[in-house]
Amino acid sequence: MKKVALAFDLGGTELRAALVDSEGSLLSFSAVPTHAAGGPAAVIQQIELLATATLAEKPDLVPTGIGIGAPGPLDPEVGIVIAPPTLAGWYEVPLADILSSRFQLPVRLENDANAAALGEWRYGAGRGARSMVFVTVSTGIGGGVIVDGRTLHGRRGLAAEIGHMTITSEGERCFCGAIGCFEAVASGTALGRRATARTRQSDGSMLRNLSADAEVTGRHVVDAARNGDALAMELLSAEARWLGIGFTNLLHLYSPDILVMGGGISHGFYLLHDAIVATVRERAMPAYRDVPIVPAQLGRHAGLIGAASLILGDDAQIGSATSRSESPGHSGVDIPTSKSEAGDD
Repeated sequence: MKKVALAFDLGGTELRAALVDSEGSLLSFSAVPTHAAGGPAAVIQQIELLATATLAEKPDLVPTGIGIGAPGPLDPEVGIVIAPPTLAGWYEVPLADILSSRFQLPVRLENDANAAALGEWRYGAGRGARSMVFVTVSTGIGGGVIVDGRTLHGRRGLAAEIGHMTITSEGERCFCGAIGCFEAVASGTALGRRATARTRQSDGSMLRNLSADAEVTGRHVVDAARNGDALAMELLSAEARWLGIGFTNLLHLYSPDILVMGGGISHGFYLLHDAIVATVRERAMPAYRDVPIVPAQLGRHAGLIGAASLILGDDAQIGSATSRSESPGHSGVDIPTSKSEAGDD
């Protein structure tokens, strides 16, 4: 029988689930808006219902375990979600043990950024590399680091919080309270904020047209630059320099074989690439200048695929977490015989 894992990507906005095989292919997929304000009990109930719907699409396949990527901070060694700012009421929640008890399957928990990094390393742009840095540039900046074939976790799984390294003494205050965080100056949110400040409502600019005269987002800037808008291209040039400064720090810190960029702003990767590389060559020591900087390949499914690989991969034990279930052959949920029986709610 084909070996598969049930994977979850728990975000503050969306909860996604998939049945994934050992080649990293999604065999079924379901998603719902996360009831983030409802507390752990509400979200865990959503996980159970989504599992039922996802498994119903492939009733002949039984997962050997569950991998879940969740927002940090969390401790992957003991499977505890510590206190994620995007999920209300989550404080020291033993998520892996809870799900293992509910499903009667082994469960492995990982930081969502690390899960995405693992997906790209095993099945995407970093495949074949021994060491890799993955950076996701979206609403915030996160990422994960693979060092000598192992996910870097550090104390309580808190290593590689790359969005909060200080890269300037200026700029907006980050949500963490500090000034000059990588995330505060180079995230998609920061890019959108700069674009909004450079435009006005009803000014006829492409950026305001794309945003329907609301606040401009980083994705609007990317889309406008693709269409040759001069202001958007100027904004992306500044964005690329900030990214280049941050990436230089990461190259010096981790000396990876490859640096992979994902997230929403990576849709403009080829508009950013040359300026990023120019900044790296200007600032990095010579030995670090030839590290390839490439776009991610797995898109929004990187986290799901990486979470599944915690169960399916040869390195499933790499620092990832743990339930101690001894019943890998049976899921605690009832698997419907057809998708319609799973319901749409």
